Amino acid sequence: MEVGKLTVKRRNITGKSMARKLRTQGRLPGICYGSGVEQPIMLDFDGRAFRASLDPTKRQNTVIDLTVEDDAGAGQSFPVMVKDYQIDPIRRELTHVDFITVDTSSEVTAEVPLEFTGKSKGVELGGTLHVVRHELEVRCKPADIPSKIVIDISDLDTNDVIHVRDLKLPEGVFASTAEQLTIITCVPAEGGAEAEGEGEGEAAAK
Repeated sequence: MEVGKLTVKRRNITGKSMARKLRTQGRLPGICYGSGVEQPIMLDFDGRAFRASLDPTKRQNTVIDLTVEDDAGAGQSFPVMVKDYQIDPIRRELTHVDFITVDTSSEVTAEVPLEFTGKSKGVELGGTLHVVRHELEVRCKPADIPSKIVIDISDLDTNDVIHVRDLKLPEGVFASTAEQLTIITCVPAEGGAEAEGEGEGEAAAK
C-alpha cells in the first residue's frame, strides 16, 4: 500500500447485495469515469489500500495512479482523483467511491481548506471573528493543489475584512471564486450581532 497508488479490480456485477458482500470482505464498490474512459468502469477495491493511497494532508485532492485489473490480471492505469464518495449515515463508514480521470498537465478545480493563524487585533479589543468561508475553490494543475491555504489574521482589526482578492496563493494556483467575496471579518462587540447577520447573508448569497 502506497500513497498515490491503488490497484482495483473490474467489477461485473452490480446491486446492493453485491455491495454488501464486498463490504463484509473489507472491500468497497466504486466507479471510474472521465476523459480517456470510453464507458464508466465498475470497480471493487480494498478499503485499507484506498485509505493508504490518500495523501494524509491532501485527502480527496490526492492524485492517484489507479490500476484497473481484469479477471486475467491485465491492467490499465489512469491518473485519477476522488470525485465523490458516500458515507453510511448510521455507521459513518465509507460505502462507495467515484474516481474521475485527470490530465496532469491541465488545470482542475478543487476545494482547499483554509487555516487561520495568529491572534486578531480586533479580538484583543473585544471583537469577534466571523468566518464566512472555511474552504476556497481553486484551479491549478493536479500536482499543484495545496493541502491548505494559511491566512495570517494578526493584523485583522475590528470592522476589517479579508476578501478572496487579499489571499496570497502559491505560484500556479488561482482562486475560482469571485475576488470580492468575504473570507473572514472581525466585528466589534457593540455591533457584533448586526454585522454577523450581514456576513451570514453574504455567505447565503454565494
